[in-house]
Amino acid sequence: MGTDVQLVAGARKADAPHADTERTVGRGVPGIAARLVLQRLTAWREGSILLELPDGTVRRYGDGRAERPVRVRVHDWRFFTRTLTGGDIGVGESYMEGEWDCSDLTELIRLFLIEQNVIDHRSPWMWLSRVAHRARRILDANTRSGSRRNIRYHYDLSNQLFATFLDESLTYSSAVFSGSAASLADAQREKIDGVCRALDLRPGQHLLEIGSGWGSLAMHAARAYGCRVTSLTLSKQQLRLARERARQAGLAERIDFRICDYRDARGSYDHIVSIEMLEAVGAEYYRTFFQACDRLLRPGGRMFLQAITVPDQRFDAYRKQFDWIRKYIFPGGCLTSLGAINAALKKQTSFQIDWLRDIGPHYALTLRHWRERFLGRLPEVRRLGFDERFIRMWEFYLASCEAAFATRYIGNVQMVLSRWLEPRPLPV
Repeated sequence: MGTDVQLVAGARKADAPHADTERTVGRGVPGIAARLVLQRLTAWREGSILLELPDGTVRRYGDGRAERPVRVRVHDWRFFTRTLTGGDIGVGESYMEGEWDCSDLTELIRLFLIEQNVIDHRSPWMWLSRVAHRARRILDANTRSGSRRNIRYHYDLSNQLFATFLDESLTYSSAVFSGSAASLADAQREKIDGVCRALDLRPGQHLLEIGSGWGSLAMHAARAYGCRVTSLTLSKQQLRLARERARQAGLAERIDFRICDYRDARGSYDHIVSIEMLEAVGAEYYRTFFQACDRLLRPGGRMFLQAITVPDQRFDAYRKQFDWIRKYIFPGGCLTSLGAINAALKKQTSFQIDWLRDIGPHYALTLRHWRERFLGRLPEVRRLGFDERFIRMWEFYLASCEAAFATRYIGNVQMVLSRWLEPRPLPV
């Protein structure tokens, strides 16, 4: 899984700080940064924010008639320096360090995503961080060795950590809710079975899964549909637990979980499924990924793809950027777009899209469940050895992603691919 959240507060040279701001924040670098950031916030229109400064001064931005303003309390003036020079990365790092708190983190980020007019991505104060982050993006490229390193950075944190907030199936991708009252476990079962129905799985068929997770889809396909499954992962911890779960379920003979890069996969398969793994491929490797899928899929087969997307209008700029999510949560991660997928399919494969839907709103609800479950089990998280900085980082991650999906800043598409010379019925 991944996401793209930009919270950059820069300042134009023409902006002049208010006199009361000058007196309140004082002098020095933190004072300069505070004045510049606060001046940008005067353009705020959506919702309402009550900003409490370290000296106790409270300022209100946005719609003064809003009944439930979001209260942001800044504990340390360094928050403004980080924000001015680091953008969304600086904001996230400042939260990780406990320099500010918020009454509703998800709502605050949602408002930031809507208020794009107060965001200045070209601020000259950010030039040094832009250079450093450009280098980091290059170092995180998804070569074979880079992919192993990037995947293990996130997915090998701790199986027990993920169990604190995922449902019992350990499914780490968007659920599909049939109603607002549906439980997370029910919604994940519905999503997984929907994938199997879309592929029209039959007993004895051989399914290739690119991106195992902890084995929930592979086990359902084997148990409920009688398939053989070959499932690929680069995470050693996921591999270990997925194999153990399959063994306990009596499915070990039907499922072959293995450490394998998709580029090195061999054989031929009746169907292919890849759930939220494309984000770890990288745009520069789309050609390689889809060519591998085309090579591995037998005639008449289908491929089910689920991927997190950004709008086509933002994709070219987004893929060149570097953000907090890619620095701290998913190194090497890159969301895709429908246009980018279509371009890769058109140029490199004989695939066409038979069926497609966006389940982004379901992901916002999924993330709300995850965040609430995570925050409700913090004593267990601490016992696993994760400190307060990590906890705040994970909270910022989950809240950011929830807000991004809730505003449709990003989406999540499911699609069925088949070869254009092999017409197939629509999925059930």
